[in-house]
Amino acid sequence: MSAQDPEVRIGLAAEMLGVSVETLRRWETEGRLRTRRSDGGQRLVPLGEVTRLLAERRASVPDRPIAAQSARNRFPGIVTRIQRDGVVAVVEILAGPHRIVSIMTAEAVDELGLVLGAEAVGVVKATNVVVEVPSPGPGRV
Repeated sequence: MSAQDPEVRIGLAAEMLGVSVETLRRWETEGRLRTRRSDGGQRLVPLGEVTRLLAERRASVPDRPIAAQSARNRFPGIVTRIQRDGVVAVVEILAGPHRIVSIMTAEAVDELGLVLGAEAVGVVKATNVVVEVPSPGPGRV
């Protein structure tokens, strides 16, 4: 096993990819998958290869359009801030008079193609909403 790119047995790689071992053997023959043999003759698959194949699958299968959803609080607006910090990012959307802030993975920012000035919709679905009433001030009863 390489310290830079850990390897897994072909059966585990097949399970991670949701395909059969026979499929991985075929991909190896076709040159689509890089493997190596252990000293005992087992096929080992670098995790980088598994990650690459998963990314290819995600890119090749477009998400189905949303026909309906339960969230009713939708705020269309413009992305005004993207602040990355390692694997997470803070994304701010200015939606009319509202400022919507979301914390998501940096990978999600990339997959959504979010950039400053892009159109985006902030969708709020909360199981708990707190309503506060300010204390009476001057002129209030």
